[in-house]
Amino acid sequence: MTIVFFGNTKYSIIGAKIINKAYPISLFVTIPGSPVEHLANQLKIDVLETNRLDEKVIEEVASLKPDFLIVEDYGFILPQEILDLPKYAALNIHHSLLPKYRGPSPAPSAILAGEKISGVTIIRMTEEVDAGDILAQKEYKLTPDETSDSLLTKLNEIGGQLLVEVIKGYLEGSTKPRQQDHSKATHTKRFSKKDGYFDISNPPSFEKLDRMIRAYYPWPGVWTKWKGKIVKFLPSPRHSERSEESHYFLQMEGKRPLSLKDFLNGYPEFPKII
Repeated sequence: MTIVFFGNTKYSIIGAKIINKAYPISLFVTIPGSPVEHLANQLKIDVLETNRLDEKVIEEVASLKPDFLIVEDYGFILPQEILDLPKYAALNIHHSLLPKYRGPSPAPSAILAGEKISGVTIIRMTEEVDAGDILAQKEYKLTPDETSDSLLTKLNEIGGQLLVEVIKGYLEGSTKPRQQDHSKATHTKRFSKKDGYFDISNPPSFEKLDRMIRAYYPWPGVWTKWKGKIVKFLPSPRHSERSEESHYFLQMEGKRPLSLKDFLNGYPEFPKII
């Protein structure tokens, strides 16, 4: 069996390792210098480094006569010419319970919205992004201290395991696709650095700021400006302690991160917004 895997991030390799143990991957498609490229080299699996899904890429993937394409945290939209290549299906690991939270940022969007339950959906990919038939879903209960980093780590682990089951279902002929209820679809946007900014003189509520700090970690981060300096707000490495004193770390521009208590000791004039 021939599997071509598309992914670009440190989260992509989580599912890739799980899938490769059950069904060996034949080719990785990724951007140059990505964690996926390093994984491919470690596993001695062919890798195609590219920033564009052009005709050359299509021809190379087509030459393998793939049975499955797998997309995990890839960030690029696959053209229909590529989606039509596999014998069975092009499969996507999506970090939400579709049709809710389609688009590029389902994990941080769920945290921002205060969701208690998220999950993973495996879909058969179509030209319309995240609109394909559902092949499998699994819920995941968010922890109170969940960040986008921890959530994506867990969801990609679940997604890899779920995708192995989907491939097995295809090979056994037991797969039962289920059409999404498109009327219930919600959509996410791609976040930028400015999304993490707030005005120190008009800060958000404690609840909103808490969600922002967790949702925007590690990207784009939460920050403000005070006395001409950038101050970053970070989830504490000891986040599970859950007291306001230990809940955050603050980092003054050019300095190391400090706990909220230590930061306020060092900068007593800083507004006590949390």
